[in-house]
Amino acid sequence: MTEDLALARRVPPYVLIAGPEGVLAERGLAETLDQLRVTSPDLEVIRLYAGAYESGQLVLHTSPSLFGGAKCVVVHDVDEAPDELQADLLAVLAAPPEPDLTLVVLHKGGQRGKKVLDALRGTGARVVDAPAVKTDRDKADFATHEFRRARRKATAEAVHALVEAVGRDVRELAAACAQLVEDTTGVIDEKVVLTYHGGKVEATGFRVADATMAGDPAEALRLLRHAIAVGVDPVPIVAVLAQQVRQLIKVGTAGRGRSGDIAREVGMAPWQVDRARRTLGGWTADDLAVAVQVLAAADAEVKGGGRDPVYAVERAVLAITARHSRNRTD
Repeated sequence: MTEDLALARRVPPYVLIAGPEGVLAERGLAETLDQLRVTSPDLEVIRLYAGAYESGQLVLHTSPSLFGGAKCVVVHDVDEAPDELQADLLAVLAAPPEPDLTLVVLHKGGQRGKKVLDALRGTGARVVDAPAVKTDRDKADFATHEFRRARRKATAEAVHALVEAVGRDVRELAAACAQLVEDTTGVIDEKVVLTYHGGKVEATGFRVADATMAGDPAEALRLLRHAIAVGVDPVPIVAVLAQQVRQLIKVGTAGRGRSGDIAREVGMAPWQVDRARRTLGGWTADDLAVAVQVLAAADAEVKGGGRDPVYAVERAVLAITARHSRNRTD
């Protein structure tokens, strides 16, 4: 028996895809349907949506068909389900499962539809998680997993650069990973990523923050002006600067230990801990305290408290780089 055939026969009558990340939810649904089609190439797929649901539809579509054949009923957005849909789902789940029928329920999160989720889990439904991918650490983990799924190795620096370039949107990040896998061979390193996405990387606030925290005012200003020229808003640039300062403070006060242990303790990725440790050599606690104050003032100015947001960021960059040890004469 092939692996796919074994997987198809193990798909239970009920499947729950839970979580807000659309890319992961869509992938979980597609993989479930692919597994069912291994043994049922003519699988009938019926999709129902909470926002357009009419009472009785689910019961109708989950009833035995006169013509037979495998059927999969997919119910989208159960977290938005009206009472009628929830009642129909509970009724279907309370009855014995129909042969050749698979019911797939998608729920993005929240309390609405909780009774349906509890009932599904009570039946032993397969649960496919689609957790939110929000933080830089989440996105780095996501990209790393994408490369592993494709049986490709990518360095931590490459993943970091890719998240900087396209990390705002998880769907775009997934597409970028797929492109690199398709178009390249061997280990995917930072040089490969920069070949494909160098312009985007340079235009991000991350590069501005890296140069600032390295104490390089000329490079930081060059990158800042490039980012502004291509349309990057000053607000997220200040936010990234503040994030990096906070990371330095977290790692600096965490003490010694393995990067992985410190990362779990402070809520960062191991590569972020390593980067912060390398950067900390140019900073004292007093310097970082000044940087926090400078960025708090810049944040207020770029959000409407000042006349010129771009000038506010430039002034903050110069004030912070001036505190770096290599730029100090005292």
